[in-house]
Amino acid sequence: MGPMGDMTEPRWLTDEEQRTWRAYLHATTLLEDHLDRQLQRDAGMPHVYYGLLVQLSQAPRRRLRMTELAKSAKITRSRLSHAIARLEKSGWVGRENCPSDKRGQFARLTDEGMDVLRRTAPGHVTAVRQAMFDRLSPEQMTQLGEIMRVMAEGLEPSGPDADLPWLR
Repeated sequence: MGPMGDMTEPRWLTDEEQRTWRAYLHATTLLEDHLDRQLQRDAGMPHVYYGLLVQLSQAPRRRLRMTELAKSAKITRSRLSHAIARLEKSGWVGRENCPSDKRGQFARLTDEGMDVLRRTAPGHVTAVRQAMFDRLSPEQMTQLGEIMRVMAEGLEPSGPDADLPWLR
């Protein structure tokens, strides 16, 4: 009997599926490392922190509730809290209490954080272009976008029992 209690044999990956899976893991690991190194070098922050600053820069009044920021960043509330504490220490983000909900908090991008984002964005977009878009044909880019949307939709259940990072 398998770990799920059923008697069926797993659907093992075919050789082609195994090659595709490993290529995906290899590419995404290298891409994340590439972007982390670029952002550490240019701004002293990891890629996930840059993503948080971008999310805040695009929000009304450059602020979001912490729960919404965790959801949009696809990270746990604990990881977000740690990241915001580090960004606060740098002076790039501030926290504000939510007037309508005593337990709620907002994260707000400071002027200094916006300046860091403005200085860092050109190098970051260059790194993304060089690592990804400059290597793909327009058809491959369209296909990759469609594939990633299908995967994301399948991995983001909406039911009350959904086990998603921002709910943890």
